[in-house]
Amino acid sequence: MKRSGCRALLVLSSLSALLCYIFLDLTLYLRDPQPAVPQRNISILLWHWPFGRSYSLDGDKCLEMYNIHRCFLTDNTSTFSTADVVVFHHQELKEGLSALPLHLERPASQHWVWLSMEPPVNNAKLTPLSGIFNWTMSYRRDADIYIPYGKTVLGGDAQSFQAAPNRSCLVSWVVSRFRPQQARAAVYRSLKKYIPIQVYGKWNKKPLSDKKLLPTIAKCAFYLSFENSEAKDYISEKLWRNALQAGVVPVVLGPSRATYEAMAPPGSFIHVADFKNTADLAAYLKQVAADRQAYAEFFQWHHTHRIKTFTDWRERLCQICVHFPGLAASRVYQDLESWVHS
Repeated sequence: MKRSGCRALLVLSSLSALLCYIFLDLTLYLRDPQPAVPQRNISILLWHWPFGRSYSLDGDKCLEMYNIHRCFLTDNTSTFSTADVVVFHHQELKEGLSALPLHLERPASQHWVWLSMEPPVNNAKLTPLSGIFNWTMSYRRDADIYIPYGKTVLGGDAQSFQAAPNRSCLVSWVVSRFRPQQARAAVYRSLKKYIPIQVYGKWNKKPLSDKKLLPTIAKCAFYLSFENSEAKDYISEKLWRNALQAGVVPVVLGPSRATYEAMAPPGSFIHVADFKNTADLAAYLKQVAADRQAYAEFFQWHHTHRIKTFTDWRERLCQICVHFPGLAASRVYQDLESWVHS
């Protein structure tokens, strides 16, 4: 069973581990500097709302809600000719619920953004979109406009968090769309042979309301943060909300350990790939759950870090203006499908 460098340091020396984590954070911050604030007003037109759920755009939402200046959002398609940026969510294009305004005269300085928070397997019908979009907007770190489901930031508040020493169950999992052919399904079927797993969601006919979701997960020591697709950088709310906000230890299945180490709080998770088989994983979970000190180590990150989640589409759209000064003005994705599947 492989253990990460920082994880080993945590066992040997808390101080050494803290220095290691601080170094990692500084490396990430230097590699991803914050762009400059735009020097002129930027108008962003959302051509259609993702999944048909709309939000109010009255007033200066970017300034009022997120302190982002010179950034104005609208969903009024009649403003197309004056918009600096037009955003298209791929789901509606794929399903035929919306169409690109190719019949309209597109201003030469206008930029079109392809938006998707789904893994490649869910992004079909990309071939007709080649040579149309200027920028990509995605959870992927190499997207032009990077909008993760959540992120780790410096500044801990350990006093406000205490890991519950006694849980009423060992492992829980919330799943609505269960597909037998998915990797997560195979791991679940094997893992449940060795340990009990409390399953909730539409698939198990035990749906949880938003109000009950986190309190229910919090009753267990671990949560299966299993992504529906093992794709580059794809770490969804299954980690950020379901596990970390619920205050439990996530058992992750998705991109590589290195990706999780770069994005998740330090020492906060258990990666399925670290184990030869599910029997070893199950044994480790039972061992950690029985050792209060070992379990508490997974929450040491609260002393130095905290998490931020992104759930409001308005905040995501406002991020376009934050990135705007550093975006390539002449870029065109001639083969969008290749980028999505790269």
